[in-house]
Amino acid sequence: MSPATPPSTGAPTGGPTAGPTPTSDPPPTRPGLPPNPYNPLAWIIGEPSIGEGTWIGAFTVIDGSGGLQIGSGCDIGAGCQIYTHSSARRCVSGRRYGEVDRKPVTMGDRVFMGPGAMVFMGVEVGDEAVICAGAMVTRSVPPRTIVAGVPARPIGIVQFDDPASPRFVLTDPPTGQI
Repeated sequence: MSPATPPSTGAPTGGPTAGPTPTSDPPPTRPGLPPNPYNPLAWIIGEPSIGEGTWIGAFTVIDGSGGLQIGSGCDIGAGCQIYTHSSARRCVSGRRYGEVDRKPVTMGDRVFMGPGAMVFMGVEVGDEAVICAGAMVTRSVPPRTIVAGVPARPIGIVQFDDPASPRFVLTDPPTGQI
């Protein structure tokens, strides 16, 4: 006669191989970023228009709530933020100013945003512009202009003597390189 096997209680029995007992309950859901087709680690809100071939890095905030158009072939580096709204006036008024201000942002084709750069509401960025890492863009940027700093200011231009090899020509070089 064989010994009886005790019924399973679902509790671990101890020892080095004991672990959680499988259950039919689904795993708990965790809040996360809404899905988007560009980068699972980017937060894209609203309905921005994003051109073909544009790359968006991780840990970016792309706010299309006030209207956002990003051209084709842009590179938006890790940690960049593009805002089309501001709640500053609502906040400092103790909510007496009852609105969130919104203005559209437009970025041209082939715009480069270095890591950590920010573009704020109402700004237009021209084609083939370069926004250096960490820049805070509060005013519009003409095409083929290089901007850097807080607030961002023009420091150079993009030249295309050879279309396959653009040159960055600094007019106010803080370090002599980009």
